[in-house]
Amino acid sequence: MTDDHNHFAAARAPLRIAAVIPCYNEALSIAQVVAQFRAALPEAEIHVFDNNSSDDTAAIARASGAFVTHVAAPGKGNVVRRMFADVEADVYVTVDGDATYDVASAPRLVDLLVERNLDMVVGCRVDDGQNALTYRAGHRFGNRMLTGAVAQLFGGGLTDMLSGYRVFSRRYAKSFPALSHGFEIETELTVHALELRMPYAEVDTTYSTRPEGSHSKLSTYRDGWRILKTICKLFVSERPLQFFSGAAGVLVLLSLILAEPLVSTYLNTGLVPRQPTAVLVTGMMLTAMLSFVCGVVLHTVTIGRREAKRLCYLGIPGVRSAAGRP
Repeated sequence: MTDDHNHFAAARAPLRIAAVIPCYNEALSIAQVVAQFRAALPEAEIHVFDNNSSDDTAAIARASGAFVTHVAAPGKGNVVRRMFADVEADVYVTVDGDATYDVASAPRLVDLLVERNLDMVVGCRVDDGQNALTYRAGHRFGNRMLTGAVAQLFGGGLTDMLSGYRVFSRRYAKSFPALSHGFEIETELTVHALELRMPYAEVDTTYSTRPEGSHSKLSTYRDGWRILKTICKLFVSERPLQFFSGAAGVLVLLSLILAEPLVSTYLNTGLVPRQPTAVLVTGMMLTAMLSFVCGVVLHTVTIGRREAKRLCYLGIPGVRSAAGRP
């Protein structure tokens, strides 16, 4: 063990660190993941949250020395909700139980969180190059597209929004409402940090092939569509003024296009020959006004919700304070 490792391990000593691992049918890999955490973060409590596995995941995790919690509601989002609610710690290291993430780099991510007093560190996936199917082209493209959409709508500079390897501070975990049900929870985790303007960082980590015989539960198109819907829902709820103002602008533009020949005919002849179109244009203009007003009202509501979440966040000490450091 190196002197640097000893130094940082001593700096982490006052902290309560929890490794929280969501699992669904990972009997082939969970023992390996638990053992890797034992080696990388011996001071951490290891919690496996079993999401109705039909194999021996829970029994193997328990035999490996992990605390096992059964989560009946299906979906990773439901598991994350239970993890943050049930586990008490200063630092939460979350990683999928499929042995694809580099658990050995966990101390580096935790140390960065403490040194910079951050609230989230994301393990950005870098393919180890051993298997072309490890990080498929469809998943890469979808990740870039969805991460780019979030960056455009909410800001931030994350490059791997869908990574399942993250380290969180206690004040992040205990202020996160966790509304999603499935794999779209990664999107919600990212947007929560961006909306509260939490300090975060990304660290490149190796992404490896699953153990032989293990199968991914992800569906490129189905889960991609669910994540895209989540982004749209979050945009409406977190940016209502932009959304409804945009809708109002589109309605006004369409109204002007439809109204142009009517106005031209009226100015030339004093007649309104297409009354149904005139009624439609009037209705669209009124709807545009109503949409804008809804945006203003919901914007005020959103500010109130964001302030409440921010106050909850500020009521919890940062990770550096928990470590007894200034």
